[in-house]
Amino acid sequence: MTKLVHTRADLAAAREALTGTVGVVMTMGALHAGHETLLRVAQEQADNVVVTIFVNPLQFGPDEDFDRYPRTLDADLEICRRAGAAVVFAPFVPELYPQGQPRVWVNPGQLGEELEGQSRPGFFHGVLTVVLKLLQLTRPDRAFFGEKDYQQLTLIRRMVRDLEVPVEIIGVSTVREPDGLALSSRNRYLSPEGRTAALSLPGALRAGVAAAAGGADAGGVLAAAHAAFDSGPPGVELDYLVLTDPELEPGPIAGPARLLAAAWVGATRLIDNVSVQLDPRF
Repeated sequence: MTKLVHTRADLAAAREALTGTVGVVMTMGALHAGHETLLRVAQEQADNVVVTIFVNPLQFGPDEDFDRYPRTLDADLEICRRAGAAVVFAPFVPELYPQGQPRVWVNPGQLGEELEGQSRPGFFHGVLTVVLKLLQLTRPDRAFFGEKDYQQLTLIRRMVRDLEVPVEIIGVSTVREPDGLALSSRNRYLSPEGRTAALSLPGALRAGVAAAAGGADAGGVLAAAHAAFDSGPPGVELDYLVLTDPELEPGPIAGPARLLAAAWVGATRLIDNVSVQLDPRF
């Protein structure tokens, strides 16, 4: 039986009743198959799963879609029940921020100002602040996050390490639709034409991976990805396309790397990334 709670007090009581290990899956609701995969992995690796559903106002800029963001609690609860979640914590904004915006925020450091942070100033300050609050409230042994939001995952790992938070962070592989588009709650905003245009993003990443598999160096991988993006359907505007090491530091000459991209399809901003193995043949 999945227990729905809205307050800190009810969450504390529900958490206290759990025996064995606890895993947490943090979401903003509008759950889809990607979240179901997170829940399944969490169930496999923890005795109890706590799900948080909270649209966090701190991570939305003034021109972003906080009010428009889909809120589908009844449908989300059904997914959580099917997945066997023990507790769903779905607080209202005043419950998590009773004094309004917090005076103390988590500073993500330089990486938080790059890539997503450059396009969305203050975004990761808001993300890390709410993640830290929810980790404190749920007290999990493990927390599960999707690799689609790879920069977020990397920063959460850094925060947990640097601030000595006693939790293991588990990354879960990106779930994709049959045509390759990464699952996202924002995909529902796309028109049929926009949905086709959005395929330029995974197409560029696949081209980069193929170039690396063919022996291209870092420059060749990026060139192949850009060429594939530019030859894709119209109606999509590239924000960034970069190759880094797995920790999002400057890209390596050889070995594991990460290819990350973001683009606008109309008013909808999408992100994606893949792992790349560089083995250039000189």
